[in-house]
Amino acid sequence: MSVVTSPSKTAQQQAQRAIDVHGVAEIGFSCKEGQTRLHHLYQSDPLRVLFPQPANADIPVAVISSTAGGLVGGDRLDIQLDVGADCAAMATVQAAEKVYRSSGPDSHIDVELKANSNSWLEWLPQETIVFEQARLRRKTKVTMAADAKLLAGEMLVLGRLAGGEQFSEGLLRDAWEVRVDERLVWADALLLDQDIARVLDSPAGFAGQRACATAIYVAPDAAEQLETARELLGMPEGLKVGTSYLDGLLLMRWLGKDPLLLRQHYGRFWAAFRHVVGGFPEKLPRLWQI
Repeated sequence: MSVVTSPSKTAQQQAQRAIDVHGVAEIGFSCKEGQTRLHHLYQSDPLRVLFPQPANADIPVAVISSTAGGLVGGDRLDIQLDVGADCAAMATVQAAEKVYRSSGPDSHIDVELKANSNSWLEWLPQETIVFEQARLRRKTKVTMAADAKLLAGEMLVLGRLAGGEQFSEGLLRDAWEVRVDERLVWADALLLDQDIARVLDSPAGFAGQRACATAIYVAPDAAEQLETARELLGMPEGLKVGTSYLDGLLLMRWLGKDPLLLRQHYGRFWAAFRHVVGGFPEKLPRLWQI
């Protein structure tokens, strides 16, 4: 007679830790002979960094790709982007990030952005799709010189809406922290943990919307661009949008039921805004058109 025993809880936890993913992407740019060039790159599975040829008159672009196909409970991604003095560069991701359901452990995404003196930095990831019962903790930390300029953002889709799924159970904490010359100028956090469906449906919450986006512009001329941002945002049908200014930071928000509509408006705004305030081509990386 044979006896089959179940693995102990400790053994299960050890097995889980053995398969947890920890991807790292470190990207650094510096200025040489008046041109922005890559000077540091470290990457570990499942993250890979690609450098497509930028369009004419545009800035270098780093494209972060993941071979994992998404995050499950316990996975971690660490992304660092350092743009040196007098440099201009953009980083984006190859495709939407998917966060799958978890049986308990949280997934983590930590993003660190550093813009040195007289630099321009763009952080333009594609949307993050949070599946039902997913657990995600994401933090984006920004450190800047007072004369640097930053345009950065994130998009969230709460559930696989095309399939009728909505995010009603799980955990989502999405936090930002921005420091200019080591002084904290903005901190923001979205937390969805308990009674998620009620919060998303409440008029004081998401009012039934299931897709949202944030963009920030931090620069010495941020206050001067408030009317520009309002004009470019407009009053799009099917979306709630708004912008405000505080302490050297321009904040733009989007909220909508249709993720594709929100993505399209977000992309058009971004392309137009970078052109007006930065003088760069009014376009996004080609992979954003796929």
